[in-house]
Amino acid sequence: MTKFVCFGEVLWDVFDTHKKIGGAPLNVANRLKSFHNDVAIITAVGNDELAKPILKLIEDLKINLDAVSILNDFNTGEVNVTLNNKGSATYSIPQPKAWDKIPYTKASENLVKQADAFVFGSLITRDNVSKETLFKLLEVSNYKIFDVNLRAPFYQKEVLIDLMHKADFIKFNDEELYEISDFLGSKFNNLEQNIHFISEKTKTKHICVTKGEHGAVLFYNNCLFYNSGYRIKVKDTVGSGDSFLASLISKLRNGATPQDSINFACAVGALVAANEGANPVITAKEINAFSLI
Repeated sequence: MTKFVCFGEVLWDVFDTHKKIGGAPLNVANRLKSFHNDVAIITAVGNDELAKPILKLIEDLKINLDAVSILNDFNTGEVNVTLNNKGSATYSIPQPKAWDKIPYTKASENLVKQADAFVFGSLITRDNVSKETLFKLLEVSNYKIFDVNLRAPFYQKEVLIDLMHKADFIKFNDEELYEISDFLGSKFNNLEQNIHFISEKTKTKHICVTKGEHGAVLFYNNCLFYNSGYRIKVKDTVGSGDSFLASLISKLRNGATPQDSINFACAVGALVAANEGANPVITAKEINAFSLI
């Protein structure tokens, strides 16, 4: 059983008609746990009513919450989500919230030291408190998985570049890949050339780029692996990238081949987008049937 630790924001995704518990690190942790991994999360919530269902969900999922801090001075996070007519989401993310102020604790340090892989994103670096905690934990982590998650205006070029240099695995979407390639001075226009460019610039051997409905590309130990995507009717895209990442790293870290891993991850990501919300229950039977059609 592979041990994963996810670090970062937990919050409520607030839609026009309802709200759901989310945040990329919790979405990733949830999906990782569904594949029978050993999973912990490091985050912070407020000492308020919004926190109670989140803590109960983490407990019910049997995700380790030893390093979940409850803060008196900051409220549990909420994000306003707007879906367009194609189900694609845009976000309004108020600050500061409890997840901006994640403290460094002995419990979080021990979890990361003992884990096989440490998963983090870029949004968490918008506040110096959580950013400093992240950088301290990166010093003691074994395999660092960076989920690039560009949410303007909450990122800085220098911080992104620093995190990429520290990472062992980087996941982008195609727009993020091109934007960051430009940051780094790339003259290339081709996706694969820019993957190689970033790998060489940051000394990262494992990179994945998602391409929405057109699947994904995985660069793994100097080889490229492709999946061209699955045709689905999108309900909403919230959390599909998180489930994709969780599925991919679960397969890779548990010994599957890169090709099998990216095929599996694309199938899971598509099935999530075909359902409402970030964390629909999806069985192995459904995944296998869907990806074999």
